[in-house]
Order: sequence, then C-alpha cells, then structure tokens
Amino acid sequence: MKYSAFSLFRNALGHHQRWPIAWRKAAPKKSYDAIVVGGGGHGLATAYYLAQEHGLRNVAVLEKGWIGGGNTGRNTTIVRSNYHFDPNAHMYELALQLWERLSHDLNFNVMYSARGVLNLTHSPAEVDTAMRRGNAMRLNGIDARFLGRDEIAGWIPNLDCSSSARFPVHGGLLQPRGGTVRHDAVAWGYARAADARGVDIIENCEVTGLRVSNGAVTGVDTSRGFIASARIGLAAAGHSSYVAAMAGIRLPIESHVLQALVTEPVRPVLDTVVTSGAVHFYISQSDRGELVMGGDLDFGNSYSQRGNLPTIERVASACVTLFPEFGRLKMMRSWGGVCDMTMDGSPIIGKLPLRGLYMSGGWCYGGFKATPASGFLLAHTIAHDEPHPLNAAFTLERFAKGRTIDEKGSGPCPWAH
Repeated sequence: MKYSAFSLFRNALGHHQRWPIAWRKAAPKKSYDAIVVGGGGHGLATAYYLAQEHGLRNVAVLEKGWIGGGNTGRNTTIVRSNYHFDPNAHMYELALQLWERLSHDLNFNVMYSARGVLNLTHSPAEVDTAMRRGNAMRLNGIDARFLGRDEIAGWIPNLDCSSSARFPVHGGLLQPRGGTVRHDAVAWGYARAADARGVDIIENCEVTGLRVSNGAVTGVDTSRGFIASARIGLAAAGHSSYVAAMAGIRLPIESHVLQALVTEPVRPVLDTVVTSGAVHFYISQSDRGELVMGGDLDFGNSYSQRGNLPTIERVASACVTLFPEFGRLKMMRSWGGVCDMTMDGSPIIGKLPLRGLYMSGGWCYGGFKATPASGFLLAHTIAHDEPHPLNAAFTLERFAKGRTIDEKGSGPCPWAH
C-alpha cells in the first residue's frame, strides 16, 4: 500500500508520464480473422469476448475517433434488467449478471453500484402495469419489489409524495440490483483487457466502405487503407444504419438525439435511481455529487451530439416538479447521445444478409446497460456463425415476419437508459 500511494504521488507530480500504457496504439495489419467496427463499449466488449471466450486473438477494433468518445461517454450510466417480455428480460439479466462481476473479470474497477432503480407510478393504471411487469420479472427469476407511497416517501424525502403533488406518487417498482456503472471505466477496462489478449485497438481509423464479393464480405475500406477480413461485426450505435448502407443493407432504424444534463455537485442527497415514465424523467447522483438527469428524445432525426434549450427546459421542469428543493441548484453542462431506434424498441443482434457480416445495434434507449451482454452475444454469433439462444429472437428478419418484441408500450421507463 505504501508503494502504491507513493507511485500515485510520484506520477501526479510527473504529469502521469510514468503511468503504464493501458492499451497499445496498434497499426492496422493487412488482414484479421475478425474486425469489429466501433470502439465504444459494445465493440470493445465484442472483441474482448472473442478473445476470452472463443480464442480469436487476431482481431481488430476500428474506431473513427478515440476510444469511448461516442455514446459510451455520453450516457447516464444506468444499468437494469427490469423488462417484461422474455427475450429482453433474459438478455438484459445476462448483462446485469456480467456487470456484477465485471470488475473482477477485467481486473479493472468499473464502479458498479447496486443502488436500485425505482420506476414511479402516478395513477392506478400505472400501478397495475408495474405490478404486472414485476410479476413477469419474478417469474423469470429477476429481482423486483413494489413499494407503496409511504415507503417511498420515507426512503426519498426529497421526492414530492404529498397529496397536492402535480404527479401524485402512488408507488413504484424497484429493482434492487439495478444501479449505475462508471461509463468511461467500462470502455477503458474492456480496451485494456482486450489488448492484453492480443486484440488490436486502432483509433482514428474511420470505416469508409464495406467490400463484398459473391454475397460475402471481404473486408473494409478505411481512412488508413483496406483491411481484409471474412468476419465483420458492426457495433456503431447511432451510425449502424449508415455503416450497413455501405454494404447495400437498409436497416429499420432511425437515429435520434437523447439529451442529458448535470447540476453542480452537492452532498449526498439521492442514493438510488428514480425514473418516471409519465413525467418522462430520470435522475441519479454521481460519485462526484452531481445530479445526473434526462428526459425524452428530441424526435427529430439527427446525428448531432449537442444539447438544446427546449429539452433542457423540459428536463429541468420535470426535475423541480418531482424534487422541488433541487430547483435551487445550478446546471453545469448538457450533452446529447445518438440513439439508434428500432420500431419495436428492441435491438438487432445477429447475422445480416451477407455472409460474414454481423451487427449489434438498434438499442434505442438501452444501449449502455446492455454492453456486456451485447459484446458476449455478438462475439458468440461471430465465432459460431449462429446466434446464442439469448439473442436468437433479435434478428433483422423479425420485422419482415411480424415477430416484433414490442417493449415500447409495456416495458419500464425507457428514458432511464
């Protein structure tokens, strides 16, 4: 411990000059056994599990910017598995189980905090819906507990649970194992672990084209030249449809901006994640004391990563409606992330209509919390050229066959992404 403390002090004075490199600055090879497009959490997790679980070490992750510079660094860190329908419930529960042990698996602290995720109800109809979903969760072996108004009021005194509240609190569905994870630590941890297993992480390498021959992919054109591979996984988040279009594939995905903001840091005042579907609002407190909050989509197609005043006003209004005393806080900054929205609110994880081309995308509001499961399942699909049982339902073909997994109307508050 003394040596560790001394090392931190020495490196702090030396501007981190002696810190070891977390991952190599790899140069692209001419070919790889597999290529993953996208250096966010999903792409890095896919590469890690390809190496760790399937022994594929000749793998490259191609990122057009820097590691974690996209949606991974622009979300609000919430993780949960409180879904109604079986495919999503089991897939997101795999993710939560992986989150619970991820720091150990990666030998890197991702700061998983099981502080609970509470979905508020504001009417008798919402109470019925929450109880039905809670029962479905318990039948799938997932933790769920319904809390009454008085119990919530005693636990979260800052929340307006009075009879005169604009949105009267009737109760709420709690998933105790839900919570938060430090988003940048996830990217760094997966990158470090993948690199240690031989994966090449190549930053500032934009994919500009997908080459196809006889119905199969043969490689990618990039800003750093052509790279050959017979297996390509797309993990490009809000740009999934843009990259797939390079191979002539049109995805049923729209890209929208989802904004968030944080307040100035304050002492601990909120020890759980609170969401409200009726109010279109969610809030938690970060490890730095900031209140992190967000609301709904902008509902205009965009690849922008900027905030705007009308959305900030809606989120701030929702905040002070539910938590009146937070109205005295100052907003510090806002940002936007790009969400790739499918028509049924569920992702696409699997094979695309070209041999050797696979994708994980269309995560809507839920991309960050799915990171470990997304990588685990896409890696399995790439390695075996067939889906894992847990992602077998999340095919592109389900939209043409009418087998949608429609969580939009009956799932939990989607804004707690």
